[in-house]
Amino acid sequence: MAMAKACSTVLPCLLLLAIVSLSLAAADGGGNNSTDPAGQVRLSCGSSASATDSDGRAWDGDSASMFLPSTNAGVAARASYQDPSLPSTVPYMTARVFASSHTYTFLVRPGRVFLRLYFYPADYGNRSASGALFGVTAGGVTLLQDFNASQTALALDAAYLVREFSLNVNSSGRLEVTFAPSPGASSHYAFVNGIEILPTPDVFTKPVPTFANGGRPDPMPVRADTAFQTMYRLNVGGEAVSPADDSGRFYRTWDTDIPYIFGAAGGVSFEKDSDVTIRYPPSVPPHIAPEGVYASARSMGPTAQINLNYNLTWILPVDAGFYYLLRFHFCEIQDPITRVNQRSFFIYINNQTAQEQMDVIAWSGRIGVPVYTDYLVVTTGSGQMDMWVALHPDLSSRPEYYDAILNGLEVFKLQTYGSNNLAGANPPIPQKQFYQGESKRKSAVAAAVGGTVAGGLLAVLIGCLCACAICRRGRKATSVVVCEPEAIPDKQAHGPPSPTKSSALFKSGQT
Repeated sequence: MAMAKACSTVLPCLLLLAIVSLSLAAADGGGNNSTDPAGQVRLSCGSSASATDSDGRAWDGDSASMFLPSTNAGVAARASYQDPSLPSTVPYMTARVFASSHTYTFLVRPGRVFLRLYFYPADYGNRSASGALFGVTAGGVTLLQDFNASQTALALDAAYLVREFSLNVNSSGRLEVTFAPSPGASSHYAFVNGIEILPTPDVFTKPVPTFANGGRPDPMPVRADTAFQTMYRLNVGGEAVSPADDSGRFYRTWDTDIPYIFGAAGGVSFEKDSDVTIRYPPSVPPHIAPEGVYASARSMGPTAQINLNYNLTWILPVDAGFYYLLRFHFCEIQDPITRVNQRSFFIYINNQTAQEQMDVIAWSGRIGVPVYTDYLVVTTGSGQMDMWVALHPDLSSRPEYYDAILNGLEVFKLQTYGSNNLAGANPPIPQKQFYQGESKRKSAVAAAVGGTVAGGLLAVLIGCLCACAICRRGRKATSVVVCEPEAIPDKQAHGPPSPTKSSALFKSGQT
């Protein structure tokens, strides 16, 4: 009798435990509905089969997936033409086309994720590429508004577009991504070729960034629920790093910085010494940036007198009216820079001093050890503007070499609070386009100005030929813009007399 009573008590408990376990397993399976055990989701939209891209990433077709409801599912379509510059047919050659609003619902692990949207503007069935005009929202934030992928691609001379966002998924683990044609014409439609979701650590709110307001070290905390858009991710002084070569299994693209250098004074690019090993400290996990970023760099050059008469400058077109987080990656990788106060420099952002006495060895402790630092800047007005980033030797500590160095640079746009908006305007199509040794047909992964990169990017590519025109364009911006980056800021006038020595650390490099 006692045993029967015990069984009658235990069996319901075991049954309840089994039901709970199955429910948790189902929920976890929904959050990890992909070919990657880390919870990464990749949908090749408009496709019914699984396939692998050129970087080795496996994509699931969305036609038979749980993310595509049976109602308002749009139409699967195939691109009418394959551009030879496409890195892979997956996910670009198929698309999901929507004549009305449609929402994909993903169950993912709560926390921060990368959301990447892939677009290949082409004719799909009887719909022309120019008719695609739509908005995208996710997690309650407007990511794109009245986005015209065809116009954006033409402005950039790009075959395809990748828009990368970082969103914070709440405790529900539910991420809804909605595509909606813009009102105004029945011909407007929305489309998407690929959707990628990657869970990540919180790489934005810690450490607390510094507000670039003239050199005063004012911490500016960022809310944990802030949404970001990746505008630029540059391997400064090095070659582009493909998604397959990124660290942390984040599959980021790191572009070369060459198209964004202002004028002919582009400094010197170089790689690490063969006897230098990149050693990540605890404060810089490897997922922050791949070794390829820290193993190459750009500096001002070997001649101190020349370095004192110009700023090493990059021009980055962005959307006005937003806050931006700029992440600078540093690593000393060549002898003889192995000690404190051998190289010290200023960091300027939009003519504001973000950092004085930037000494990489003082921050890292030794050669071959990476460091990074974050700064926040605010832009005002509307439309598009040029963001200026510049480096110049800081003479206040009497460093041994009058020089500056940078290994990598990332620029992220922060959502506007209240309106919860990240969307920018479509870029104008320039009448003439010039190139500086770069492939004409390329992706627009890093230069994502709102939904686009400004037409000013093209002016940057010929900065050495059109410096005056660029300055005039810079003066039209609504925020503070450096119009004469070649000039030495007033603060340097109080340094020691100009030296006659030159840095000898550039054993091999190319301009």
